[in-house]
Amino acid sequence: MLHLDTAHARRFLVRRHLLAPARALPATAEGVMQVVDTFGSLQFDPLDVPGAKNHDLVLHARLAGYRRELLDGLLYAENGDDRRLFEAYNKSLNILPVSELPLHRIAWSPSDTPRSREILAQHEKLVAGIVERLGREGPLAADAFDRTEKVEDYWGTTTSLSRRLLDALFVTGRIGIHRRTGGRRFYHLMERLFSTAILSRKVDDEEAQLHRLLSRHRGVGLMGEGGSGELVIRTGKTADRKRRVATLIDRGLLVPVTVEGVKGTRHVLASERTHLDATKLGKKLRAKPTVTFLAPLDPLMWDRRLVRDLFGFDYVWEVYTPVEKRAFGYYVLPMLFGDRLVGRIEPRFDKKTKRLLFAAAWTEQGFDLDEAHFSSSFRAAVVAYAEHVGATDVRFGRGKIAAALAKTTR
Repeated sequence: MLHLDTAHARRFLVRRHLLAPARALPATAEGVMQVVDTFGSLQFDPLDVPGAKNHDLVLHARLAGYRRELLDGLLYAENGDDRRLFEAYNKSLNILPVSELPLHRIAWSPSDTPRSREILAQHEKLVAGIVERLGREGPLAADAFDRTEKVEDYWGTTTSLSRRLLDALFVTGRIGIHRRTGGRRFYHLMERLFSTAILSRKVDDEEAQLHRLLSRHRGVGLMGEGGSGELVIRTGKTADRKRRVATLIDRGLLVPVTVEGVKGTRHVLASERTHLDATKLGKKLRAKPTVTFLAPLDPLMWDRRLVRDLFGFDYVWEVYTPVEKRAFGYYVLPMLFGDRLVGRIEPRFDKKTKRLLFAAAWTEQGFDLDEAHFSSSFRAAVVAYAEHVGATDVRFGRGKIAAALAKTTR
């Protein structure tokens, strides 16, 4: 078993998360695939208050000059053979490699989708009509179907029955997302989106479960056997995970490690031993430290307890927290500088005026804004972010820290 001190573990995580330095990969299809292949998935979230959605922010932090059209081209290519990514449920709604689709088919299994299968069985005639129309007319959005009958959706709110059935067909793998236009999903039959070869390939359920658990380790990079509910969801009970982790170790895919200040055994991917060696005690990050603003659901932030123990950074995404209970703001991004999380920033983007407002900012206790390289690195991060969201006007809100940060961009 390997042992890492706290500083080594931080350097390792930042490097293996492709952030040492930030925005260093090429903005190409291969660059996007390198990020997805490293983490196993990108977490999808529809909110775009800061000017970009979570998955695009993840890619922006790693690809120089990234534009969302790059990802869309891999997700929604008209030619199915050019689709290298697809959407399905894993940790949540995730963007996954098509090459791994057979291993992710377990997400469509009866054990994973009981509620969706129940409503589909209750409305077989309507379901048959939806499938027939998709086969005959091609990709359709929910508003192409009758929306008069209402039902309760997954979250206890009201939606149309047709939308609920489309969602159930998607969750069970009978239809997929052909494209997204604005907030609308256009669905199509899976056999029209992907090759027969990839759809017909069967994988043993246990192998699929092992792959699912491994995909969480790929995301975190230094994961234990357990974790928060959202981190280990659909990976089995504690005993199941313990047994599967042992199998992954036996197969030479995971290496157990202990980390200073972190309880329990953690694991690194065996394929990433080179990152451990490159960041071992006594070695510093080679490049000048960069600043980047991390997405709330960036893989580096998945294991909040690990982030707290290693970086001394306690982060909660407060988008679902009542206003009066928020410690910071609605959509606040962690700010990474080198191998430290040094603050938080709240960007808001107005699509009509193209104005990017950094409404507020906070620094961690003890961090000095005058530290070497921070000012130039922060300015570069702001410029890159503004270009990514398409801002023509950048402003900072009120407050001592926001005002000080504004000065660094002049």
